[in-house]
Amino acid sequence: MTLAPFDLILRGGHVIDPATGLDGIADVAITDGRIADVRKDLPGAARETLDVRGRLVLPGMIDTHAHIYTYVSGRFGLPADMVGVASGVTTIVDQGGASCMTFPGFRKFIAEPASSRVLSFLSAYVVGGLEGHFYPGLYGPEGVDVAATVKTALANRDLIRGIKVHAEVGGVTRWGFEVLRKAAEIGRAADLPVYMHFGQMWALPEGSNGVDPDGILPAVVELMRPGDILAHPFTRHPGGFVDKHGKLHPIVQVALERGLKVDVGHGSHFSFRMARLALDAGVLPDTLGADMHGYNTRMTPPPGTPAKHPDDEEAHPFAGAARFSLCYAVTELLTLGLTLKQIVPMVTTNAAAMLGLADEIGTLRPGAIADISVLADDRGRFRLGDNEGTEVMADRMLTPLFCLRAGTRHDAAAPILPEVLAA
Repeated sequence: MTLAPFDLILRGGHVIDPATGLDGIADVAITDGRIADVRKDLPGAARETLDVRGRLVLPGMIDTHAHIYTYVSGRFGLPADMVGVASGVTTIVDQGGASCMTFPGFRKFIAEPASSRVLSFLSAYVVGGLEGHFYPGLYGPEGVDVAATVKTALANRDLIRGIKVHAEVGGVTRWGFEVLRKAAEIGRAADLPVYMHFGQMWALPEGSNGVDPDGILPAVVELMRPGDILAHPFTRHPGGFVDKHGKLHPIVQVALERGLKVDVGHGSHFSFRMARLALDAGVLPDTLGADMHGYNTRMTPPPGTPAKHPDDEEAHPFAGAARFSLCYAVTELLTLGLTLKQIVPMVTTNAAAMLGLADEIGTLRPGAIADISVLADDRGRFRLGDNEGTEVMADRMLTPLFCLRAGTRHDAAAPILPEVLAA
């Protein structure tokens, strides 16, 4: 009997699949949008064959921190597929763009039309991510509706995989911890992980009310459950994992022992200096979210968005000039001394587990949906920089070439992808 040919074979790439333990040269065959076989020197014919020798072939990368509610979130939201498949990423998680009021629109106009797989961590705030949270007055305790948010989360479990809130000094100075207590209540009632942003987001109001940024993390950890997520461990802003003395906050190890997870949440927050301090102290993130949005990329804002905001944009913690992407963040972690064996799970198996989808995505196991990211792996000297002005030299640069989303190819041609700067 002659077997029908595969639809596609990716030949000769360096395949890394933490879910199956594969790390080596292999071929990957796809049929009907699913993984058909993975092995070295795979026999059989295919309707199409792609030579990916010298490339990295990974399970479709998962970006656990995106901002993609276009138009509703004004300048903040980027087009889903620009952050997703056009950046070599097959699954993207919108962090807090949609709320109990606006989630139906997110499903209809963002998730359903996208070629990327789009999921959501629902905002704890009724206003969601309007204009990128630029108006702090909208985010106090009175702006959190616990019952309505739980109801929305329970009714949309196919897309809503967690809850998003901000544990930072600007908010705590204004309102104390009531917002965060309500967010934790939502997470418990909906049985979903809560994603806590750490590091300053809003400018301080007049007077600090005696709030010490280093006191926020311990107070919030007491509200969190195993599986909840601490975000921005490498933030350059106060109130994060590294205290004002330049040391890893002692509560971090306690939090990890309690089963809390850590997401890089790169964004404009990322600091090589802080990353080095945290990594040297033994913090290995579980997942790697890029946190790209309209204030740290170069995108034309939608017509009618405000030209000015109450805060000076150049000084705002959201602002950033250093360009990046999920793949670029992988390169940064490599440059900081982590290995692909440590990093690839962050954007595949660990991310899938965080989303409760470990049996569906983040793997090249035969029968799984054919979500695959193919990356160039170039050697040389490359200049990397962050928003503190720190520059480091890398001898390895990973860049996305294309991905397969359920077996359909999408080239990595997003205009927001950073340029590779050779030294």
